[in-house]
Amino acid sequence: MTSGYKDGAPEEDYAHSPFIRKQGNIYKPNNKEMDNDSINEKTLQDVHTKEIDLVNRDPKHLNDDVVKVDFEDVIAEPAGTYSFDGVWKASFTTFTVTKYWCYRLLTALVGIPLALVWGIFFAILSFIHIWAVVPCVKSYLIEIHCVSRVYSICVHTFCDPLFEAMGKCFSSIRVSTTKVV
Repeated sequence: MTSGYKDGAPEEDYAHSPFIRKQGNIYKPNNKEMDNDSINEKTLQDVHTKEIDLVNRDPKHLNDDVVKVDFEDVIAEPAGTYSFDGVWKASFTTFTVTKYWCYRLLTALVGIPLALVWGIFFAILSFIHIWAVVPCVKSYLIEIHCVSRVYSICVHTFCDPLFEAMGKCFSSIRVSTTKVV
């Protein structure tokens, strides 16, 4: 939180570290780095307007095994059953160009509405997780902690003496085995 000293005293002298940074108080900057002009001049990078990579569009490799379908993955002629070379080349070109343009047309027509739907879906999912699921789980853990303490007290109060007494009763039993030949 802090990375500096207050009034020349080292941080170790305080019970809690001071809330004054080397740059100065966040409300009253006292150096050139934090004055109002330099704050206005700094460009803050917004996560919503970050640069996207137009070359590598799957940097996390989400679709490597799923949708990589080439002509050779779908249509293949085994040895001894070859079509005419012209037909093979035309089929390859037709398949590749059709797949390319059909995908582009579908993304142009449906991509933006689906991006809107998925954006809304994940926003709702994040909202529910942050504002409902985590607080409910935390509340449950707090409540179950109370129950576990009561259960632990009951076990230690009633069961521990019983099992300790049973252990003392059975501790005098000795078992010996002999091998008879």
